[in-house]
Amino acid sequence: MKRLPLVVLMLIAASFLAFKSIGKATNRSLPPGNYEKIMKLVGQMLSEGHYSPQSIDDGFSKKVFRKFVSELDPDKNILLQTDLAVLKKYETKVDDEIKGAVVEFPLAAGKLFNARLEEAAVMYNEILSKPFEFNTDEDVMLDADKLEFTANATEQKDRWRKKLKFMTLERYADLLEIREKNKGKEGFVVKTDEELEKDARERVKRIMDRTFERYRFKFNDDDKFNMYVNDITTTMDPHTEFFPPVDKRYFDEEMSGSFFGIGASLQYDDGNIKITSILTGSPAYKSGELQVGDIIQKVAQGKDEPVDLTGYLVTDAVKVIRGKKGTEVRLTVKKLDGSVKTISLIRDKIVQDESFARSAIVKEGSSRIGYIFLPEFYANFDDPNGNRCSRDVENEVKKLKTEKVDGIVIDLRGNGGGSLYDVVQMAGLFIEDGPIVQVQDRDKKPSVLKDKDRNVLYTGPLAVMVNEFSASASEIFAAAIQDYGRGVVIGSTSTYGKGTVQRNIGLDPENGYSMSNSELGTVKLTLQKFYRINGGSTQLKGVYSDIILPDNLEYLKVREKDNEDALPWDEISKANYTSWKPGYDLGTIKQLSKQRLENDPTFRLIGETTEWLSKESEKKYSLQLDKYRKQQEKVKASVKQLESLLKLKGQLDVSALPAEENRWSDDKPKQERFQLWLKSLQKDIYLDQAVKVMTDMIGQQNLVKGKTEDPVKKAF
Repeated sequence: MKRLPLVVLMLIAASFLAFKSIGKATNRSLPPGNYEKIMKLVGQMLSEGHYSPQSIDDGFSKKVFRKFVSELDPDKNILLQTDLAVLKKYETKVDDEIKGAVVEFPLAAGKLFNARLEEAAVMYNEILSKPFEFNTDEDVMLDADKLEFTANATEQKDRWRKKLKFMTLERYADLLEIREKNKGKEGFVVKTDEELEKDARERVKRIMDRTFERYRFKFNDDDKFNMYVNDITTTMDPHTEFFPPVDKRYFDEEMSGSFFGIGASLQYDDGNIKITSILTGSPAYKSGELQVGDIIQKVAQGKDEPVDLTGYLVTDAVKVIRGKKGTEVRLTVKKLDGSVKTISLIRDKIVQDESFARSAIVKEGSSRIGYIFLPEFYANFDDPNGNRCSRDVENEVKKLKTEKVDGIVIDLRGNGGGSLYDVVQMAGLFIEDGPIVQVQDRDKKPSVLKDKDRNVLYTGPLAVMVNEFSASASEIFAAAIQDYGRGVVIGSTSTYGKGTVQRNIGLDPENGYSMSNSELGTVKLTLQKFYRINGGSTQLKGVYSDIILPDNLEYLKVREKDNEDALPWDEISKANYTSWKPGYDLGTIKQLSKQRLENDPTFRLIGETTEWLSKESEKKYSLQLDKYRKQQEKVKASVKQLESLLKLKGQLDVSALPAEENRWSDDKPKQERFQLWLKSLQKDIYLDQAVKVMTDMIGQQNLVKGKTEDPVKKAF
């Protein structure tokens, strides 16, 4: 077996955002003994390779125990306290299982869960078989973090009753509102209160049936074991994750922006997997046999037995439909006319080009501002000629320079990160040369990743848009631009705060570890930590914006600092770098923005409304109709106000680059989505503020050149 330190020495730093494993393994396929083999390999990897390993002891074991039980039953309405008492003997055994003992805990917990699941199924069916009355003054707590597991079946049934009553009340109140709005309209059938209550209950029952169907069909022993291993790895830190083989392949495909499949977009619709669009030129398109609206019922790999998609979500279905290039996939499809047909397709390469960098032009007064949207720092690591975000952004900058833009805004909102190599290359487009980020390993030996190219592709005014979901590579880019003084960071108070480096290491059954995916799975292991060139880590604190714009996510607990397993913030020595000399004064730019925001109540109202809604969501909900409706009227009014506030009252002058107005003319759905994207930018209040900041920067640069008046004296 290869020793892990040798493997670590071979690794080149690569950064990935932690993608949650949404879908699970589709069949129980791991033979006896593989659970133990996986656990032992994972344990050795964590101890010998993790950047900051915790001791794998009884204390660690208790953390994993709590996490696994909470994830197994997140709403605390399946398992009882007596079940936890039965499982308590495993509370200090997780570390033993990691070190080679027979794996028992997830199987024992899974067996209990499955038994209680069927009892809960009887409960919800019985409860939903009888009408609810909504006059009793009682309430329900839906935040599971504020609940304990129920003591007995009586308490459990009452918890289910309240949850199901609330779900029915939500739908009943909506149906009452629809009746009130449409009463008297021609063709509208007015139903009685009793009929509406029954409709609402039936809708809830369909939801519960699908939920329990998924548990039965898509949550077997392998799935529970995979979740258990992932709970072990993420207890070490949130971004050290375990991927079963099919999940790892899906992760790689999402990172690369390409995969081998059939070229059809899917949607989950009332328990069915439905085709919503077909990519022009794809296998699905060429076959002529699939249509939008078709329902995929089963999927078979070549001549193998088909897998029934009952209980599957879209992600699950995608994983079994994708595969190797040139292989056959057979779909059993229910057509729009009700007929059922089996269609054979040969997988081919599908490029998700809509997820790549794209640009537009915003006109503001006499200024033309280039806008680049980058959804992630993607890279195809298996294909040297595949798409890479740094090359794509370079091309977008060149196109914008051809259009003679006066400034460029790069939008990294919601960008969860990706390739470290590409963020270094991308930052290098905007500076002469020098360090971009510092990386430190577990031996506390920092290294500096530099841009070595003295050429600067673009020297004009630059702004970077961020929010709470801008993470990892996005934070490195924003931090480098900020530390060099190369541009202005605009957005939420801070970014996500992921400052760690991961590398995928396969669990090889023969050699222990491999550099590629393996039949046992893959661990995305935290090996290093990021540090800004100013010495501070991006971990936990993220990057603070120069220009802060209140948004609707500020009060949600979604950042790294809100995860109890997150690694701490620290700092190291500053790197040697030369600051950029911008043609503007950042203090003046901030003051101009502050004046604008003070004269516009929109962002203050966004902050106040968001804070109120976040507090409201933490309260108990009334199960009395009148109280519930009054409560919801306030919430709906606030949500409606927030939606209105988040849309620009006027309209930005946003347009595609002249050569790209019909960039997807051969694919109508894509072209329509492209037009909708441009339209959404026209009403984007945050882009509007970024454009105004950019206009200030342009104005100051022109002032330095003696071309315009003092921008501080401009009217707002």
